[in-house]
Amino acid sequence: MTWTNAEMADEVILFFKPHTSVNLGIGMPTAIAERIPHELNIMIHSENGVLGVSGRPKKDSVSSTLINAGKETIAIKKGSSFFDSAMSFGMIRGGHIDYCVLGGMEVDVSRNLANWMVPGKKVTGMGGAMDLVNGSKKVIIMMNHFSKDGVAKLLPLCLLPFTGLDVVDIVVTELGVFKPNGTKFEILKLADGITAKDLKMDKSILN
Repeated sequence: MTWTNAEMADEVILFFKPHTSVNLGIGMPTAIAERIPHELNIMIHSENGVLGVSGRPKKDSVSSTLINAGKETIAIKKGSSFFDSAMSFGMIRGGHIDYCVLGGMEVDVSRNLANWMVPGKKVTGMGGAMDLVNGSKKVIIMMNHFSKDGVAKLLPLCLLPFTGLDVVDIVVTELGVFKPNGTKFEILKLADGITAKDLKMDKSILN
C-alpha cells in the first residue's frame, strides 16, 4: 500500500532533530506542521517573515494577517517572532535554517532538483526555493513518485530547469524514502507491500 500524505509527513519528521528550525514549502509539505510532536520543539520558519508556525488555526483564532508563504492562515506557538522579508531571507542565506522540506517535479541521482517551472507554462514566481535549497543545512523533498503521465520523477538527470544543483539530501514519496548519492538512489525504506519493481525506475539508478 502507498503512504498517505500524512504518513509521508511522518516519514519526513523522523529526520528532524529536536530544537531545530524547519522551513516548509507550499503544497504537500504543509501537512508536516500539524504532525510534529510537541516534544521535538521545532520552530517552523516561513519566508514571508514568521518563525514559530504551529499548523492551522482553530475557527476562533483565525486571523487574515497570520499567513504562511503560501497565503494559508496559520497558528503560531509560544515564542514566535515576526520580521520583514530581508531578515527572513538573511536567515535562509546565512545558513540558519536547519531543514527545508519542498515539493518537487524531478530529482536526479546527482542530487539536483527541478521544482519551479515547466517550459511553456505560466510561472507565477519561483518563491524562496532557490535560496532555501542552497541555504538550508538539509534539504528534504516530499513529492508524488509519478508525474500525471505515470512517469517516475526520480531520474538519471532532471529534464526540467534546475532549482538547485547537488542540493537534495532525502526524497520521500508515497512509495518510499530515497537518498541520491551522486550515481544512484539508495532505497532507505519502502512502504508496506511496495517492491523495487513498483517504483518503475531505471534499474541502473537504483541501489
